[in-house]
Amino acid sequence: MNRQTKRLMQRQGGDRPRPPEQRRQQAAPQQKQRVGLRAYLSEVRSELRKVAWPTRREVVNSTIIVLIAVIVMTSLIFGFDYGSAKLVLFLFE
Repeated sequence: MNRQTKRLMQRQGGDRPRPPEQRRQQAAPQQKQRVGLRAYLSEVRSELRKVAWPTRREVVNSTIIVLIAVIVMTSLIFGFDYGSAKLVLFLFE
């Protein structure tokens, strides 16, 4: 440790040990009261009203994109697998 680092630590108070930290007493967690089925379903319904549901057109577009991506990736993996199998058979036969 050089002089500059020691001087900087003295200015910042890093050369003295810190006093021990006192832990706070945690309060016992409060148990929430159970709600009935009717109240639960009404809360679920109110939360579902807040959801930004996609339109039918957005769902169709997303589905088409996913299907195209799956087809492309499947064909790439099939192509690599088929090519590597042919290469291994060619090399070892």
